[in-house]
Amino acid sequence: MIYQILYRGSLSSCNYACGYCPFAKTTNTTAELRQDEKQLDRFVDWIETQATHPFGLLFTPWGEALIHPYYQRAMTRLSHIPHVQRVAIQTNLSGRLDWIPNSNKRTLALWATYHPSQGPLDEFLGQCQLLDGEGVRYSVGIVGLRENFAAMEELRSRLSPKVYLWVNAYKDIPGYYSVEDVARITQVDPLFGLNNQFHASEGQPCRAGETSFSVDGDGNVYRCHFIKSRLGNLYQDEFPQFLQPRVCTKSSCGCYIGYIHLKPLELETIYGEGLLERIPISYSIDPSVPAERLQSVS
Repeated sequence: MIYQILYRGSLSSCNYACGYCPFAKTTNTTAELRQDEKQLDRFVDWIETQATHPFGLLFTPWGEALIHPYYQRAMTRLSHIPHVQRVAIQTNLSGRLDWIPNSNKRTLALWATYHPSQGPLDEFLGQCQLLDGEGVRYSVGIVGLRENFAAMEELRSRLSPKVYLWVNAYKDIPGYYSVEDVARITQVDPLFGLNNQFHASEGQPCRAGETSFSVDGDGNVYRCHFIKSRLGNLYQDEFPQFLQPRVCTKSSCGCYIGYIHLKPLELETIYGEGLLERIPISYSIDPSVPAERLQSVS
């Protein structure tokens, strides 16, 4: 059994200012960053002591984490821990990548997102090329706003064909997409249909709270980022005694990091070991024929 942990510490600052971002960005003080670093180090220390439990880890920060050296150090350290099978992080890929060569590329993965309003495509693609050169597993995403469609298609044409490009559906406005819009996006992301909906989840069995859970900077454990009923604390309670099979209590789930854990969707059959970093199996195994395989399951 692999335990999947979504870690979100107290970091809330970002070097980007995307208008569609749902997170309330702040500017962290030096003291707040040191506190976040202390919390992160404690979490890594805890992971290191749990040698009998295999883990998959995904960092989902409120802000951009990889511009801070202490997150780079944590990712590198975690990638070398034998019982950590995957360590991934959501990032805009704007930070330095000179720490990558010191990491374990069999374990490390990046969930990268391109934001057209925040930086040139050439710079983003340059970072991607560095990852390609290092042999790092990564996916690339873009928010599916209409004003991003041209950038979406250029990004797809210029990315390595073996890199999966996902499009995050814009769900703030019901009926935002026309039939033509959906067809256009699906040419880029064959799995767009999975994300372009709210999955009925109430009463459905979910791995969240059983083998997957979220953790905050103080070690408090929750089922997921979207159900804020505290289950326990990593540093105060015996692990994994506070985990058990559960059904979802929300009416629907529309975020990838939530609905991937819904058991009826069986998304492990699509993503396999790339579930946390959002890389489908066909892009991991046979990148020459991704579209045909993925269209059959979307």
